Amino acid sequence: MIPVLYEDNHLLVVEKPVNMPVQADTSEDADVLSALKQYLKDRYSKPGNVYLGLVHRLDRPVGGVMVFARTSKAASRLSESVRNRQMEKEYLAVLDGVCKTEEGRLEDWLGKNTRENTAYVTDREHGKYAALSYRVLAVRDHKTLVRIRLETGRPHQIRIQFASRGLPLVHDQRYNKNASKGQIALYACRLTFPHPVKKEEVSFSHLPPAKYPWNLFDIEL
Repeated sequence: MIPVLYEDNHLLVVEKPVNMPVQADTSEDADVLSALKQYLKDRYSKPGNVYLGLVHRLDRPVGGVMVFARTSKAASRLSESVRNRQMEKEYLAVLDGVCKTEEGRLEDWLGKNTRENTAYVTDREHGKYAALSYRVLAVRDHKTLVRIRLETGRPHQIRIQFASRGLPLVHDQRYNKNASKGQIALYACRLTFPHPVKKEEVSFSHLPPAKYPWNLFDIEL
């Protein structure tokens, strides 16, 4: 069962489980979108196909707050909010190392190797612009807890932007050459956006699981 954080006639806000794909892929594993459609079908005894609009994504290993649209109108307006950067996406991450600045902003041009499903830092001619801001919350055991606000949504953006500066994420098997086995320390902790019908700003948050390395820190949102 996927935890539902908020539900009305227009929105469905949930906590995406870690290691669950957002939508069906070649793995044929259970996916979030299909599970939520079945949830709505059962909850409201809906016949036939159930509409649920996907307006943003999280990488498969990453858990946290996601919003889905229950109507095509809501999907269109939420997608517009994403394009206009009115949807604020905040993450928590644990970096493998000590970040020497209390806060900052990272800007890069990122390319993508589709065959290996990896991102890399390149130049303006060969990449897409990527930016984020961050704030250090705590340092412990040579690990740094940071809170991140995404300005762009490039594939693997957070992971590669910090890894390229010598601060890869804990347990990131793809970009951290010293990673030990475990769940990648990246979590979508807060989502803020204008409600697609009521127009007022709404915000939803959730804490990461109380497991290593998150349990090294006292985390508050």
